[in-house]
Amino acid sequence: MTRRRHFEILERRRCHDGFFKLDLLRLRYERFEGGWSVPLSRELFLQREAVAALPYDPREDRVVLIEQFRAGAVDAPGGPWLIEAVAGLREPGETLEEVARREVAEEAGLEVGRLQPAGAYRSSPGATNELVHVFIAEVTAPAEGGIFGLAGEHEDIRSHVVELEQAFAWLESGRITAATAVFPLLWLKARRESLRALWGDGGEPPS
Repeated sequence: MTRRRHFEILERRRCHDGFFKLDLLRLRYERFEGGWSVPLSRELFLQREAVAALPYDPREDRVVLIEQFRAGAVDAPGGPWLIEAVAGLREPGETLEEVARREVAEEAGLEVGRLQPAGAYRSSPGATNELVHVFIAEVTAPAEGGIFGLAGEHEDIRSHVVELEQAFAWLESGRITAATAVFPLLWLKARRESLRALWGDGGEPPS
């Protein structure tokens, strides 16, 4: 590891101050080969910390995925309805675990038992400060999905109860592209058996 390099924010201007925020930065940073970069202009999209939770039934080896309209995918060839894991923004004073439990209840109608931390990722650090904390959430999967979401937030969310191997196939075929689902599915693909062993081959289902 090399020493920590430095940067300077020469100017920072708030361009939008709504639910999300947008800052225009003028900055420079130390270069790997020595010296400083020229002053650069960068747009920075700001939002609160987020949590993604993949509901997993270790006894049935099924996951619950959700599907909803996403404005960021309006130009996608497959359309703007994406298959995702449950996710949401952290409210002031909430723990990450509380966010995971709240969002699984709101978006999938399920009660969470145990939570397994599965890392974190920065979704697009070239343009946004978004940091997403990921969990595998123990649930008892229902026989079939349903429609969920908060009416006050105009959410229209459909859940899908999927065999884990089928979810892996969707991932490999490109049907799943949302990072909220890609990240925990890859984690679970690598650690499924160790997680089930940790949970005592599934353990007791959530009440």
